[in-house]
Amino acid sequence: MRALLKRDLILAFRAGGGFGLGIAFFLIVVVLVPFSVGPESGLLTKIAPGVLWLGALLACLLSLDRILALDWEDGTLDLMATAPLPLEAVVTVKALAHWMTTGVPLVVAAPLFGVLLNLPPQGFVWLVVSLALGTPALSVIGTFGAALTVGLKRGGLLLSLLILPLYVPTLIFGAELARRGAEGQAVSTPLLMLAGISFGVIALLPFASALVLRVNLR
Repeated sequence: MRALLKRDLILAFRAGGGFGLGIAFFLIVVVLVPFSVGPESGLLTKIAPGVLWLGALLACLLSLDRILALDWEDGTLDLMATAPLPLEAVVTVKALAHWMTTGVPLVVAAPLFGVLLNLPPQGFVWLVVSLALGTPALSVIGTFGAALTVGLKRGGLLLSLLILPLYVPTLIFGAELARRGAEGQAVSTPLLMLAGISFGVIALLPFASALVLRVNLR
């Protein structure tokens, strides 16, 4: 599993799907928002948690189609299906590699971008907590979508259409957790809901992804 994780990390950076692309897109979203809604600091403070979470979510979408596409094209996925390592472990490792190359850089960069949107100081910690807790779910759900669309021509657009509705609960509770933290309100409810979504997705979706892959590889 370590060798597979190392391989996927190297391929992610070589294929241009590493942290640079996601961070650049995230920055573009954050920079464009003040131009569209105006430079009023009060308004930016109010919408900052939602904008930052939406930017992170969209940045995660950019590299989802690469999770399994490269392995499908060169036949590596067929070899993985017959290897001693279960497919459930394979898709888990691939989701972890996606999170490490996309989710972790977004978590690190979010407080810096929060400054551009006038996020209150007390909101930085909860923004990082919400993204650290929610981005693993985005990667696991994205891996499930990649398994559904692997091998399809122009599957990237279909992947986005399939995955975006599944991202909505994570977006709602992640943005709500960041908003309540920024406003000094109680955060227990969105925190527990976001944690439940993430842990539930991590526990169940690798099995669904492996099942879909077995069907597609027949």
